[in-house]
Amino acid sequence: MRSLANIFWLGTKELRSFFQDYVLVGLVIWAFSLAVYAQAQSRSQELYNAAIAIIDEDDSQLSHFIREGFILPPYFKRPQTIALSDVNRLMDNGRYTFILDIPLHFERDILAGRQPSIQVNVDATVMVQAGIGAGYIQQILMNQINDFLSHSEISPPSSVSLDVRVAFNPNVTTSWFTSVMGIINNVTMLAIILSGAAVIREREHGTMEHLLVMPVTPFEIAMSKVWANGLVITLAVGLSLAVIVRGLLGIPVAGSVPLFLGGVVIYLFFATAVGIFLATIARTMPQLGLLYLLVAIPMNILSGSMTPLESMPWLLQMIMRFSPSTYFVSYAQAILYRGAGLEVVWQEFLAVALMGGLFFSLALLRFRRVSALST
Repeated sequence: MRSLANIFWLGTKELRSFFQDYVLVGLVIWAFSLAVYAQAQSRSQELYNAAIAIIDEDDSQLSHFIREGFILPPYFKRPQTIALSDVNRLMDNGRYTFILDIPLHFERDILAGRQPSIQVNVDATVMVQAGIGAGYIQQILMNQINDFLSHSEISPPSSVSLDVRVAFNPNVTTSWFTSVMGIINNVTMLAIILSGAAVIREREHGTMEHLLVMPVTPFEIAMSKVWANGLVITLAVGLSLAVIVRGLLGIPVAGSVPLFLGGVVIYLFFATAVGIFLATIARTMPQLGLLYLLVAIPMNILSGSMTPLESMPWLLQMIMRFSPSTYFVSYAQAILYRGAGLEVVWQEFLAVALMGGLFFSLALLRFRRVSALST
């Protein structure tokens, strides 16, 4: 009971120190509010208001039908008809991102069973929209041509049709993914920075030596920093989900938020231990920042929050299986996107708890060694 009391009162001291550090308080507020909102509102990963023009040399029923298929806001602006002689000038001026050239006798060749081609001119300086938009255009063209042929007397309708259903995010809205993944990545960032800064702050203020001569153990000092900083981050995550994700952005959360917050608490046991470990190596905050770049950023990028783990090389997948951040992203997506319950994610919870406990033991050994040298 005395040890628990020491951990509690040392943690309250950490909370008072945190709220007196206005830079760190501002960082937490920004990371779970403006940063999440800005990341969700960024449309760099999806097609939006792309300018498109059509050169209709065929002027047939099929070409008009194709044109109607591109009246598809907010992905494309309303398509404009231009002359063939204006293509180079308009592309050089950046007026249109896409220009389609429907050749002469296109409908006649399609009905005759031949394979005519449509030229698609793409302004690749608008790199993201060019890459994604080209795929959209190909799909729209195929759908419009197949739909036209299915209503044609010459070509009977097909007995088989492909029906694609997108689960959990039917419209494939980028903000549904980026907002939640932004919160998850910021959990790792702030857990390392806050816990590491707490240790370095003690050293810079000269209070670490005072703590070490008091009747408290290095374990109690480390645990107080874990629960205090973990409490701040957990509350910030809950408020960010409620106010930013659900409130301002209007993004639905399918699963149980309390279950997700329980997973956050388990993961924070590992992430704060990383911060304490790095703080025993770094002597100043700039050094801690450099170590953070070497450790946390690769861990976030390779955890599956940006690129699916299945898309990575096999060896890299095996390495990341030993990182708790990989399991954290996995059960966070399962809970918040697919509505998974504890019976689905308990194994990942257990894996994070075990690996977090192991790394906390290593960080504590390092912390005790540094503390002994300080005394």
